[in-house]
Amino acid sequence: MFESLSTRLSTTIQRLRGRARLTEENIREATREVRVALLEADVALPVVSALIERIKVRAVGQDVLRSLSPGQALVKVVQQELTAVMGTANAEINLNCPAPAVILMAGLQGAGKTTTVAKLAKHLKERRKKKVMVVSVDVYRPAAIQQLRTLADQVGVLFHASEQGQAPVTIAERALDDARKSFADVLIVDTAGRLAVDPAMMEEIASLHQALQPIETLFVVDSMTGQDAANTAKAFSAALPLTGVILTKTDGDARGGAALSVRYITGRPIKFVGSGEKPDALEPFHPDRAASRILDMGDVLSLVEEVERSVDQEKAQKLAEKVMKGKRFDLTDMRDQLSQMQNMGGLSGLMDKLPGMASLPSGVKDKVNNKEIDRMIAIINSMTKKERRHPDLLNGSRKLRVARGSGMQPADVNRVLKQYQQMAKMMSKLSGGGIKGLMRQMKGMMGPGGMGGGMGPGMGPGGLR
Repeated sequence: MFESLSTRLSTTIQRLRGRARLTEENIREATREVRVALLEADVALPVVSALIERIKVRAVGQDVLRSLSPGQALVKVVQQELTAVMGTANAEINLNCPAPAVILMAGLQGAGKTTTVAKLAKHLKERRKKKVMVVSVDVYRPAAIQQLRTLADQVGVLFHASEQGQAPVTIAERALDDARKSFADVLIVDTAGRLAVDPAMMEEIASLHQALQPIETLFVVDSMTGQDAANTAKAFSAALPLTGVILTKTDGDARGGAALSVRYITGRPIKFVGSGEKPDALEPFHPDRAASRILDMGDVLSLVEEVERSVDQEKAQKLAEKVMKGKRFDLTDMRDQLSQMQNMGGLSGLMDKLPGMASLPSGVKDKVNNKEIDRMIAIINSMTKKERRHPDLLNGSRKLRVARGSGMQPADVNRVLKQYQQMAKMMSKLSGGGIKGLMRQMKGMMGPGGMGGGMGPGMGPGGLR
């Protein structure tokens, strides 16, 4: 999300950042470009107009023109106003009520509501340590109930069985009773969707709301519909007391217009964003971090949180102890590191949170994809345990066998081995306590041309082909 907007805005902002003096003409020109970038990102026109006006007012005032570093000050103003339009801070799920806390999920058909129910259940179970039950009252869509049952099994939460012949309100009331008897902390109710907003759907979900009195009523919307997402959310919020919005399919939305429009138009906070089909592909939405990513400042806080959550701490500790004792870093260790990277969203997921990515050439960004890591892991898995412990054993015939076993070419095996050698060299610097040497090594790997510049054919993002 935000890729195209980030590229446009970062170019504009970069031109202003180093200027010792800004004029009203500079600022008019910059805000004109920001306006075009926002409209191209499919941000709703009222949001664009309000945002640009606020930036102008602050930019031509003492916030910027009288600043010692006016270019930097303008960047700060833009960041603060982007943050404000998206909601200032993360709005957590409210569970402050007698158990079970009921969460009612609404949305149009095809927005990914059922998948999001399972993702939210997993989030509450793992990060909030809650006992969660889910139920589907969608008696219209074939296999909707079975889909939620399967997803509930996958994420390890309770499931209240229902049937298509039952009335939605009856199902919901029975599920609430079941949740109480099961001592569940949270009951998430998956409602039926339609292809468009219609009176029958609104009437049904209103009756469900009245019967359940949920503490949270969340609207699930496809971010790829752009400003239509904000307009649909507005229609729902007019008919239903929504408490928040969940944006789905953000991995397929390069513009980010929905994220910038929903809060302003509906007055309801974006609580989560979903990106992908995996059960853990749901993240709390932080407007300040999103604004930093839009301006190509990265999102290091989210990256740190992802590392803490996804990295196997026990394995990391064992590897650290092994390296510090001077033991050899082998290919099994390398495979573990690659797997940890995949758990954090792969190379593309990591790069998305790093500063300066919008300024990378598109050719470099296009080469970064998670399939490369999958191929490297496949090559290492094709080796025997002895070969992984002692890579020097891999002669020509063994490399040919490994290549055939992984569906690759011997040249691909050589590239993995070259990358392994560089990683092993870095680890040996650590074992000697030579942090300066390690930094020099890393700088050498980055090369004079920046990321991947000096990595050689096997070290860059597109190393394996």
